[in-house]
Amino acid sequence: MRSTKASGAVERLKRRSENAYYSLVISGNGLFSLALMKGNGESERLCSPMQLDDFVTFTNGYGAQTPKKLSKLDIEFSKQLKKSTG
Repeated sequence: MRSTKASGAVERLKRRSENAYYSLVISGNGLFSLALMKGNGESERLCSPMQLDDFVTFTNGYGAQTPKKLSKLDIEFSKQLKKSTG
């Protein structure tokens, strides 16, 4: 379960960034790190080892973010807010 949550975060990062070279590193004491493979076959750790929840938060915030989808109602509500405040 623990590594599934962490690997899910890494998979989302791979999709967002369109870079398949991100990987999950799990240390012997159960801490998680994010790594990026370099062209020479070596990997670079992008963060220090951390607990699961901290790792997932870090990975979800790392790199490009997916824009939030807005519904038509969200857009209309935003327009109404702008009219009433400005």
